[in-house]
Amino acid sequence: MSDTLGTETAFGRQSQGTSRVGGAATPPTAPRAASRRRGRAKMRLEIALLSGPAILMFLAFVIFPVALAAYYGFYRWHGYGAPSDWVGLNNYRLILTDPAFQQVLKHSFMIMGLSLVIQGPLAILLALLLNQKIRGRSVIRILIFVPYIISEVIVGTGWSLMLQGDGAMNDLLRHIGLGSLQADWLSNPKLAIWTLMAIISWKYIGFAVILMLAGLQSIPEELFEAAQIDGASYWQIQRRITLPLLGPTIRIWAFLSIIGSLQLFDLVYIIWGQYVSGTAGTSTMAIYMLAQGRNAGNYGYGSAIAVVMFLISLVVALIYQRFVLRRDLRGAVTEGTV
Repeated sequence: MSDTLGTETAFGRQSQGTSRVGGAATPPTAPRAASRRRGRAKMRLEIALLSGPAILMFLAFVIFPVALAAYYGFYRWHGYGAPSDWVGLNNYRLILTDPAFQQVLKHSFMIMGLSLVIQGPLAILLALLLNQKIRGRSVIRILIFVPYIISEVIVGTGWSLMLQGDGAMNDLLRHIGLGSLQADWLSNPKLAIWTLMAIISWKYIGFAVILMLAGLQSIPEELFEAAQIDGASYWQIQRRITLPLLGPTIRIWAFLSIIGSLQLFDLVYIIWGQYVSGTAGTSTMAIYMLAQGRNAGNYGYGSAIAVVMFLISLVVALIYQRFVLRRDLRGAVTEGTV
């Protein structure tokens, strides 16, 4: 009797530890592993269905045009018919050795740096002010944001008319007794770049302020209250709490500002045009592409310039992501378990 019970007990323990499928013992983790595989396959299918249309549009409207421009960049092509005059890397070699391109590249990076230095601190100060409970802050927010939503054509045309030699700006200075400050705001190389920066800052500061306000409102109020109880001053709170917690928002805005500055075209073209911008020191890579490509009838060279612009923006974006955005992206993607 005892032998029978011992045998049954041993058999029961073996049955709990293993299961037999077709006479072979399989561990109990096999069903769970199969379930995980099915879960992962389902997740990949959902990702493909949801991201597939966006990926197709990205390939059709970004990657394919860039690849086509790179293809045309190997030819001396006039914009019609199939390209046949193969020049190899001569277009790209000419771009990198052209002093005019080096000059516009310098202008583009100068605009990028000045945009960060001018708009960043100003946007943070305005956001801190508009985050306070002051009378009329909703109206002020709207007024600051309105220039951002106005068309670049309207902005460029309006400022070009006001800043001409006989325009409203010089006329205003003359009427208020500051006639000695009248200047050629658009053609003077010493003033034109600062004129451009003033217009850009006025145009895009509203977007930066809205981003900073969104970042400020995501900071818990309890942190400020605790710091005030500990005796911290207003500026100590902003320096020790607000700015560190606002860091991700600032870095994202800086990234958008950098890419936008490298690709700046519309305001410069509308206000200065392709010829005046070169002599005034406000020409950009996009203006150079237009002048040397379409307007010169050399679409192959213009396509090569577009590819170089794309590569410069890509390299800058990758470097920025690697060294600046890494801390923000580290926790953005998490690996889940099914």
